[in-house]
Amino acid sequence: MPTPEVTPAGILLLFLPLLVLLASAGAANAAIESEASALLAWKANLTEAAALSNWTKASSPCSWYGVTCDAAATRVESLSLRGLGIGGTLDAFDAAALPSLAKLDLNGNNFVGSIPASLSRLRSLASLDLGSNGFDGAIPPQLGDLSGLVELRLYNNNLADAIPHQLTRLPRIKHFDLGSNFLNMTDYSRFSPMPTVTFMSLYLNYLGGSFPEFVLQSGNVTYLDLSQNLFSGHIPASLPEKLPNLIHLNLSLNTFSGRIPASLSKLGKLQGLRIASNNLTGGIPDFLGSMSQLRVLELGNNQLGGPIPSVLGRLRMLQHLDIKSAGLNSTIPPELGNLANLTFMEASTNQLTGGLPATFAGMRKMREFGISTNRLGGQIPPALFTSWPELISFQVQNNSFNGMIPPELGNPTKLKILYLFSNNLTGSIPAELGELVNLTELDLSVNKLTGPIPSSFGNLAQLTRLALFFNQLTGPIPPEIGNMTALQVLDVNTNQLEGELPTTITALRNLFYLALFDNHFSGTVPPDLGKGLSLTDASFANNSFSGELPQSLCDGLTLQNFTANLNNFSGTLPPCLKNCTDLYRVRLEGNNFTGDISEAFGVHHNLNYLDISGNKLTGRLSSDWGECTNLTSLEMDGNRLSGSIPAAFGNMTSLQNLNLAANNFTGGVPSELGHLGLLFSLILSHNAISGSIPASLGNNSKLRSVDLSENFLMGTIPVSIGKLGDLMFLDMSKNMLSGKIPDELGNLVQLQKLDLSDNDLSGSIPTGF
Repeated sequence: MPTPEVTPAGILLLFLPLLVLLASAGAANAAIESEASALLAWKANLTEAAALSNWTKASSPCSWYGVTCDAAATRVESLSLRGLGIGGTLDAFDAAALPSLAKLDLNGNNFVGSIPASLSRLRSLASLDLGSNGFDGAIPPQLGDLSGLVELRLYNNNLADAIPHQLTRLPRIKHFDLGSNFLNMTDYSRFSPMPTVTFMSLYLNYLGGSFPEFVLQSGNVTYLDLSQNLFSGHIPASLPEKLPNLIHLNLSLNTFSGRIPASLSKLGKLQGLRIASNNLTGGIPDFLGSMSQLRVLELGNNQLGGPIPSVLGRLRMLQHLDIKSAGLNSTIPPELGNLANLTFMEASTNQLTGGLPATFAGMRKMREFGISTNRLGGQIPPALFTSWPELISFQVQNNSFNGMIPPELGNPTKLKILYLFSNNLTGSIPAELGELVNLTELDLSVNKLTGPIPSSFGNLAQLTRLALFFNQLTGPIPPEIGNMTALQVLDVNTNQLEGELPTTITALRNLFYLALFDNHFSGTVPPDLGKGLSLTDASFANNSFSGELPQSLCDGLTLQNFTANLNNFSGTLPPCLKNCTDLYRVRLEGNNFTGDISEAFGVHHNLNYLDISGNKLTGRLSSDWGECTNLTSLEMDGNRLSGSIPAAFGNMTSLQNLNLAANNFTGGVPSELGHLGLLFSLILSHNAISGSIPASLGNNSKLRSVDLSENFLMGTIPVSIGKLGDLMFLDMSKNMLSGKIPDELGNLVQLQKLDLSDNDLSGSIPTGF
């Protein structure tokens, strides 16, 4: 058979499909290369973009981190760079170069700047997530052109101005989240209903006005969060009719007023009702007991008043109940014990009376229980703690509970927070509390507890705060305290504790607050206490401690409040005290401290109160004291200080009380003390001060007490003293004053005691006071 002749046209027809295929492949390669170039140009403008290290020209963008392409690897369809810490802007992001992009997720990064209107060119976009960044400025209304958008997440940014009404016209939108920004608006008249939306969140903005009508017209919403805004007026009674599919409703932290609408009972699918922190009144309605699907009910921080309805005990699915600060004034219904799924109950700061029902043992899933600041009494039911194995927080402080702390409290070993303070509890602290090995905070203060601090507390290695103050505890601090290595706050003040501090206390390497005052402690303080610590508060006051203070007590230079008054301490003050620039309140009076005052104190701009009276301190006062401009009380009496009173004291313009008595001061009374306009007590007695009394003291119009006695003052009594209309005590006795007693002293109508004896004065004491 002869071979058919192949013509040129036949050859062309034979290769035409191959040519089309090659041309198509070339176009596809060109498209993906163009998109790659656009993304690389954007990357070049980003910071902290280490996660994008494989974005290079050497590889296909379809293999890049966070990039997903279509099946043919010809177009980028998804860009997901969530939570990578990337910084920069979207200014260089070329949206037009990515026509097939369906998903853009940049959530949880550090992007800043405005959201560019050019994102509206992403015509295929179905999901846009720019949440949790630092975007600012207005939301571009052009985003309303993204007709295929199903999810829009712009929450947790710094976006401001009004919400563009164009966004409400997105025809396919289901998830709409603009929460946690700075958006503001009261006029929603141009907004359209959003019938496709099921999730809507506008929380934490500055949106105001009454309940928005466009929301009520978005009938398929199941999740609605308008909380933390400025909405006002009544909660619409039509809400269940307009939004019948609601599962979660959050209107908390607004200013809604009036009663809770009875129509809400028609929301048969509702699982979460949060309307706390508004101005709602009219009590907790009984109909809530019929909303059987409720898991979360938050009504707190309203002015509801009235009782807790017993019908709430029917909410067998309820897990979270918040009725704190709601003006409630009843007993606690025992029926609440039927809430077997309840894990959280907060009913604090009401006016509840009676006791804690023993039926609460039925709340077997309870984790966080708070009923503080009420008027509850009786004993705390022990059965709670054998029935609540999941308990992590138990707060019943500021009530009138009495009786002993149940030993059963040691059973729920997951417990982290235990607050029983400010009640009338008696008896000893159960050793069983030492079994709460996960406890982080324990406060039993302000009760009538007796007996020792249990040595079993040494097991509480996670405890950061131990407060036992204002009780009647006895015995020493157990040495096992050294095992409580997480302890940051130790406060046992105002008890009857005794003995020496255990040396193991120095093992508390996280301690920053130590309050031992008003006990019967004795002996020396462990010399290493404070070494390597950053103590902010240390109080040893009103005990019988002796010996030297630990020289490293203020090692961290963070000390703010330091009291060791009324003990038997001796030796020098810790030298690090001089460099504690945050000192606020210092009381060291009534000890036997020695040393040069200039070596103990420096410039303390924040110092408010200083009392070092009744010690044996020496040295001179420097002009640096004038920089303590926040000092309100300065008491240095009863020491061995010498030299003159610095004129710079006149700069301490906040000073109200100045006592330098019973020292060895010489020189004159600085005229600059007349600048202390808030001074009400000036005591310079029992020194060797000489010269004249400055007339400028008459400028201190708030002075009530002046004692200049037992010095070597000379000259006349300034007539300006007669201007001190509030003066109640004036003692200038035992000086060398001369001349006539000024008639102006007769103007001191508030004066109760005047002593001018042992001077060389003439004339008579003026009458009139």
